[in-house]
Amino acid sequence: MGYSLDLKNPKTLNEKINWLKLHDRTALHTQCSDKYEVRKFVIEKIGEEFLVPLYFQTEDPNQIIPENITMTPCIIKTNHDSGGGVFVYDKNKIDWAAVQNSLGERMKHNYFWSSREWQYKNIKPRIIVEKLLQDSNGKIPNDYKVHCFNGKVRMISVDVGRNTEEHHRNWYSNKWEREPYKWSSHKGKKFTDPSENDLDPPKNFELMKSLSEKLAAPFNYARIDWYDVNGQLFFGEVTFHHDGGYLPILPKIWDEKLGQELNLKHIEKES
Repeated sequence: MGYSLDLKNPKTLNEKINWLKLHDRTALHTQCSDKYEVRKFVIEKIGEEFLVPLYFQTEDPNQIIPENITMTPCIIKTNHDSGGGVFVYDKNKIDWAAVQNSLGERMKHNYFWSSREWQYKNIKPRIIVEKLLQDSNGKIPNDYKVHCFNGKVRMISVDVGRNTEEHHRNWYSNKWEREPYKWSSHKGKKFTDPSENDLDPPKNFELMKSLSEKLAAPFNYARIDWYDVNGQLFFGEVTFHHDGGYLPILPKIWDEKLGQELNLKHIEKES
């Protein structure tokens, strides 16, 4: 970052995200970070129709066999960590033994110890198989990440061209106006800097915002992820510490400006 974190009197957004890691810890954080258990929270708050269809779930990697993968295309992933999903388009082209071994290793890993994000500490590892979302062209749909401050939508980031050399991340206000900063991740040999090309808002933009605020209401800061598939919204996940609070917001002044807008309140802590 180029500066020391002030965790006694945090001011920038990244400082506050790191402060929240240490001080904002509840059972609901754990539930919402569990990609299986969060489904119950979503049903309770906004309804089941926004969930990606679940095809199968198990705690045993050896159960990930063709006979249990009844519908394709699908994605196989664990509920307790980040990334690493297996995309299945054709069951006959999958090395199932290799998939089982990989999942078995991931099941042993507690994401908390590498990230120190407390909400992952007490998740019971599980494997889930979900429908693979695709747009009308058979591509993975755009990933909309709705950042909520104190239960209200502040900005939206949109990832386009994921898993390609043209991976960009555009930032928009809650009125879908371009934001004057970037908060990029390091992917491969490049950063996910904003694209010069503008994007239209999703068809259900207003609904996406209202649903995000319902899901984010209990939290100081929460990022609610969505997919818009031909006009139909699907919930992705809840994230409490965007990129771990480890990547700069540039120009730097915007780390400070955004930090001023996030109020740290109603803090509870569990061990």
